[in-house]
Order: sequence, then structure tokens, then C-alpha cells
Amino acid sequence: MESNGRDAEENEKWTAGPSSRTPWPTPEQESRNAKAANILEACEGKDIETLRRLATSEGGLVSDYVRRQAWPLLLGYASHNIDVKEEIQEPDSWKKLPAHRDEDQVRLDVDRSFIYYPSDQSSKDLDRRKAELSDLITEVLRRQPYLSYFQGYHDICQVFLLVLEPRSRAPAVARLSALRIRDFMLPTFAQALAQLHLIPSILHAVDPKLWAHLSGTQPFFALSGTLTMYAHDIQEYGDIARLFDILLAREAVFSVYMFAQIVVQRSEELFETPADEPEMLHSILSKLPKPLDIETLITNTIALFEKHPPESLRKWRSISSFSVLKTARTQDQTINQTLEDGEMYFKKQVKEIEWTECREKAMKLAWKYRRPARTIGLAVLVGVLSFWLRKSAGPSGFFGALWRQWTGYQGH
Repeated sequence: MESNGRDAEENEKWTAGPSSRTPWPTPEQESRNAKAANILEACEGKDIETLRRLATSEGGLVSDYVRRQAWPLLLGYASHNIDVKEEIQEPDSWKKLPAHRDEDQVRLDVDRSFIYYPSDQSSKDLDRRKAELSDLITEVLRRQPYLSYFQGYHDICQVFLLVLEPRSRAPAVARLSALRIRDFMLPTFAQALAQLHLIPSILHAVDPKLWAHLSGTQPFFALSGTLTMYAHDIQEYGDIARLFDILLAREAVFSVYMFAQIVVQRSEELFETPADEPEMLHSILSKLPKPLDIETLITNTIALFEKHPPESLRKWRSISSFSVLKTARTQDQTINQTLEDGEMYFKKQVKEIEWTECREKAMKLAWKYRRPARTIGLAVLVGVLSFWLRKSAGPSGFFGALWRQWTGYQGH
């Protein structure tokens, strides 16, 4: 198998024992080998609960050899199951599909990929990796043309490319995109920003003093981390692969809790910066601390999540019911959903975004033309149009056309 910046033979081995070239295993190796055997047994039996527990425990899924078996199951398909629709498509059939609107940006980002790992590749090897990465992203986008590419998506995809076998990569990334990070692949970042606003709610529940100290700083400092599953910010391959173990094993909202926990763990440092310097606080928070103790972070995030579940947060109600944070609220939901489900939720989210933009434009219009004699009449008009917009299936119906003519709204 291909190396990911480490010795290929070592990368494949998860067992150790007496032989002419292999010494007796240390207690640590024995424990690691036993865990790997348990993970592979859970994969064989498709025991998702055991797999999730082992992925969450210290050390995660042990090695890339084991991850190749486990990640597909955590994403809801098995690479050996030819009955799954995503698995039986012709390998190169995507090349005949229409080009995706974002392919130019894909090429630009792929040129900037593989900066930190693998570290032992020749220029020729890196060019091959980049070509594979470009094909992977392009295939996913052409097969799911409704998705919008975002900068940083290539950081996620390169981890899957390094871990998984070629035949498993596109199905894995497709399911991840449609069912786990769909909010980031909408036409706008509105849903992504809504996720970030859960962080102040978590901080308020955990440490009101810290929340107050950061109240003048918008949570946009967490965008890079949550958007890319931390792949853009973590430079060590072993750390990001371990982090993906937990993020795939847990619900989608877990990533948001993880950034909130990072903030909590930095409270002493943050209190040293005055609250009236939000730019400085933003600068500190936008960079992950180094070194980042992954295992301690995971343990503390699990405790934080259990003590303050999403439903207890003040901002949870503002999250769309079609957001991945709710449609993938449990791991079972993700596993049982199909790509068609992801597309359905995507389209509902787009309609919801269009509706929100219409409403906001109406409010701005009402404010612009506010006059005491007309206020009530305009409010009634906005209310009536709002009602009929919903009855007419949003901005696409007859009253949607009337609305666009009146407001100048052009849609997406």
C-alpha cells in the first residue's frame, strides 16, 4: 500500500510478534494489537456501537490499515458491499458528466495541497497525489452537482485520499459532503455561521465569566477549524487522522463542541488580553494552540458535550431543522441516510435561505419607506405576501414572481 509519509511496511502492520525480523512486542504494542483486532472484529460484524466506542477511546482506530475498514462503516457504507448504489458506479464514468461550476477553484486549491504531509514524497509523487486529489474532488462534485465547493474542502479530501483505498474514496467523501458537512456546501455560508454562534452559547453555559470576556468578539475565529474538520490547521498527519476518527464516530455537532473546549482550555491566556481588544482576541483564537493534546481535548470535549447537550443551548432553536447538526444529531441518523436524503435536505435548506433573504429584504424595505400613515398598511402587505409566499412553495411560485417584481429580488 502507499505510504503517507511513514514507512509503508510499518503503516500496514498492526500486529507484532516473534520472527526473524520482529522482536517480541512490548506491553504497549500488545495493547495496540489487541485493540486493532477488536476493531477489525467489530468491522467484520458491522458492530457500529463497538466501533464508535473504540474510535472514541484513547488512540482511536490505531492505524490507517484499520481505518480503511472502519471509516466506511462509520460513514454508512461498507467498501465490500456492492449493493450500495454509491459503490457500483463505473470508476471513470464521472469524466463524461458535465463540468461543475467550481472546478477552476478546485484546481487552484489542489495546487496548494500536501504542504505538511506526506513529507517523504518526490516532486513526481506529489504531482501524482495532486492529480488524484483533483480527480477525487471533481468526481464528487460532478456526481453531486448541487453541492458548492468551498476553500478548505481540499484539506478534508486529502486526508481521505491518504487513508482510504482508491475505490472507497469518492463514496466516502460523497457521503461526508451530503450528510455530515452539507451546511458548508450550500450557496451561502449562512448555515455555517449559524453553527459558530453555538460556541458562545456553550461558553455561557460552562463559564459565564469567559463568555462575558469574549462577548465583543464574534465566533468567526472558529470558521477555519470547523469548516475543514481541523484539517487546514493541524500539521501532523497522525494527529489529523486521529481527530477524524472521533469526528466520524460522533455526531456532526461534536466538531463545534470541540472548538468551544479549545477556547475553554485557553481561558487563562485569553483573560490576559483585555476584553476591549476584540481584534487581538480574534487573532489568538483563530490559531490552534501548539502543541495540541489531542487525547485530552477529546476526553474533555466528550465531558462537555454530555454535561451541556445541544438541546440545552440557548441558540439551538435557531439552527435549521434541515441543518446537518439536526439531521445528523445521532450517528445512527447518518448511517441510515442516503445521498438522496442529503440532496433533499440540501434543497430544503436552499429554499429556507431564499425565504430568509426575502423576509430580510422586506424588513429593510419597510424600514426604508416607513411613514406613520403607511406603517400599518405596509406591515399588513408584508404579512400577506409572507403567507402566500409559503403557500406558493417559496420564491418559485406565482407570488414569488410578484415578490421579485416588487422588490427586485433575483434569487440564486
